[in-house]
Order: sequence, then C-alpha cells, then structure tokens
Amino acid sequence: MNHYFDAMFARKEFLTRLLAHSFNSLNGWLELILSIVLMLCTYWVSKKIITRFRFNERLVKFPFLRHLILRLVWPVLLLLCTILAIFIWRVTMLESVLWLQLVAFVARWMIAIRIILSVLHNAIPNNYFSEHYEHTLSKVLWVCFILWLTNLDTFIIRLLKSLSLPIGSTNLSLFTVITATITVGIAIIIALWLSRMTEQHILQANRLDVNLRYVLAKLIKSLFVVIAVLIALPMVGINLTMLSVFGGALGVGLGLGLQKIASNYVSGFIILADHSVRPGDRLNINNFTGYVTKITARFVVLRSSDGSEALIPNDTFVSNTVINDSYSSKIMSNNLTVQVAYNTDLPKALEILKQAAIKQPRTCEEPKPNSYVTGFADSGINLYVNYWIRDPENGFMSIDSAILLEIWSRFKEEGIEFPFPQQEVRILNDDTDPIALNNQTSQSAVAKHCSNNLPTAPSSPSSSSDF
Repeated sequence: MNHYFDAMFARKEFLTRLLAHSFNSLNGWLELILSIVLMLCTYWVSKKIITRFRFNERLVKFPFLRHLILRLVWPVLLLLCTILAIFIWRVTMLESVLWLQLVAFVARWMIAIRIILSVLHNAIPNNYFSEHYEHTLSKVLWVCFILWLTNLDTFIIRLLKSLSLPIGSTNLSLFTVITATITVGIAIIIALWLSRMTEQHILQANRLDVNLRYVLAKLIKSLFVVIAVLIALPMVGINLTMLSVFGGALGVGLGLGLQKIASNYVSGFIILADHSVRPGDRLNINNFTGYVTKITARFVVLRSSDGSEALIPNDTFVSNTVINDSYSSKIMSNNLTVQVAYNTDLPKALEILKQAAIKQPRTCEEPKPNSYVTGFADSGINLYVNYWIRDPENGFMSIDSAILLEIWSRFKEEGIEFPFPQQEVRILNDDTDPIALNNQTSQSAVAKHCSNNLPTAPSSPSSSSDF
C-alpha cells in the first residue's frame, strides 16, 4: 500500500512525449474527459456541501475552523475521488495514468495552499494581510508548483546554491538565505498565530487586571517570536553565533535611527505596568480629547466623540503631561447654564433644575446634582446646574438635551419665563414736527451769529456849555 501511494504521488516529468502519446490514444482522451468530469462533479458537490454547512451554529463559534473547512471541501473531495478513480483505472485498464495523477497533484497542492492562506488569514490582521496579498501569494505558490512539476526547480536550486555570500569565516549561499527567510517567516507567522490565540484567552480572563492582561499578551507575543527565530535558523543550517555580527549592527541602529522606536516600545510596557493609561480611559493630549481604544507596542489609539482617531506615541505618556479624566474615577462632571426673568421665584427654579438632572437615568446619585445662582445679567438672572455622569464615553449631548427639555417643560408648567434682550426707545416732543424744529434751530443759530458780529456804536460824551 505504501508503494502504491508513493508511486501515485511520485513526481513525473510531464514532457511533450507523454502528452503527445496521451492525445494520440483513445484511452488518453477518455482519461482526460474523466479528469474534467471528475473536477466539475466534485466542484458541484462541494458547493452543495458548503451551502448546507455555511450557517452551522457550531462552526460559527470557531471562525478559523469554519473558514478552513469551507475552503478545503472541494480539494479534499477532489483528491479522494481522484485516488479512487486512479485505483479503478489501473484495475480495469491495466495501464498507468497521466491526467488523473496530474489532477491528484493539483488537488494536493491546492490543499497545501489553502491551509497556508487560512493560517495567514487568521494569524495576520486583515489590515496587514489583505485580499490583494492573498491572491498574489496564491499565484506565487502556483508558479512554484509548476516549476516543481516540470522539474525546473532542480536547475534553479543548483543556480542559487552556486551563488555564495562570504560572511566572516563562513559562506552563505543565496539558496540558504532564501530558505532561511522563508523558514523564519513561516515560524514567525505560526508564532503570531499562537500568540494571537493565547492573547484572546488572556484578554477574556476577567479575573486579571486589564493592564496586566495587556502586558502578559505583549510579553507572550514577543517571547513566541524570539523562540520561533531561534528554532528556525538552526533548521536551515545557520549557526546562532553568526547573529553576534548582526547584534552589533542592531545595537548601533537602536542607538541612532531606532532610538525612538525602542523608546516607544519600552514606554508601552511602562504605561501598562504603572496603570497610568488603560483601555477606556478619557485622555486630553494636545487639545485632543478621546477614549483609549487600543494600546499597541508603538502607539495608543484615541477615538473622539466624532469618530476621528489619533495615534499618540507611547513615549508621549512618559515624557509629557497627560490629562486623564478617568484616572481615579470614571464618572465626570458637566454643567448647564439657564437664564430666568427677574420676577422668577428663584428657590422654585433652582429646585426644578436639580430635579431635571436627577430624573435622568445616566446621572449619578452621588455626588448629587446641584444648582446655583451665578449672577445678575442685563436681561435676567443666570442659574447654573451641575451633575455627574456615570458613562461619559456615550457623550454629553443627549443627556444635555434631555435635561434642557425637562427644564423647559417644568418652567412652562410653573409659569417661569425665559428672558430675552429688550430695548426701549423713547421719543420726546412727539407733537413737534422734526423738520420745522430743525429749521427753527438753524434760524436761531444764524441770528445769534449775526448779532455777535455787528459793530458797536461809540458812546457820545457829555458836553457842557458855558453861558
């Protein structure tokens, strides 16, 4: 049985001679038609199976398993049916197969490709591993399959091994470098997958503190990646002592260009360890107010009430002043100002303001809402109501609107008026014609001016006569 399966999956050189011989014989055409029919039938059956089990409640609870099963239905079904067809063909026709074996190769390679892409889809977030990269990687893997099938991979491997790169006392071939890169990449992806699964379990452990959960998740992720690299390099024949050459270069890089990145990475662990910033906290940094939605190794994501997000580097929380409105308590204070007329019963109005705030389900019972008189304005008296809210992350606009509507309704019932600016314009001497009054004023002014400019007659001296 082992010999049978080894011969079934042994690589053949599908040269022009074999293909030409298949097209020139009736059995070759029958085998080709059987392979096409087999592919079409298994594809149709797999679609029926996928449609039936797509909305299975048990599979929905495990998204990765569901995604993997749905993608493997057709290639697995095609491989099983092809193996059965090869066995029947060899028993009945008493000759070797060509097209059916090619279909078995394709089905087996399709299973490997879909498993790899499913693991990548689950291990890497969607914003890093998009559908475009998935299609590109799939094409590259299919090109590798064609090279393997046509035996061209042997020539390419020999060429890569002949190109060596001297590093210290050893020589690294280009084939070793490429193999090591691929192996390390696969190991890191597996490590990220395992760390992501572990992180989900840690973050769901409500018995642990939120910041402690994030610290453990990041430490486990870093530990898995380091272990993956240390395991993958010896597998391709690279001695770990060679890493000392790159260790010095990495140290210089951290001291120069990567200093900021290293600072952000270390600061991320510091702010998580000292509980200065936690997911859900309301922060005010550089006149931007938002809630912490995510803490990464390099930055913290703040989301404002209008949906905009700010990426704040971790070292900002260590070196600068940050206003944390939720550091010691989650509840926050808010206030509203209302103006009433001067003839208002102020004690009653203040009580209405307090009751309007207390009536809202989102306000806190302790500290209790309170109201005050804040000043006498030109048009009315300013009143002030202060209250505390237990869920500030849901915004203040809705509760402010509800309180103001309640105040308006209660003031309307009690006959309390909202003042508005008023101005009185008084016109004196209403019966006098303004034009005539203006002319009379002008004539008086002219007469006064003329009288001031007339020459003064000399006084006649008193004369006396002698008789």
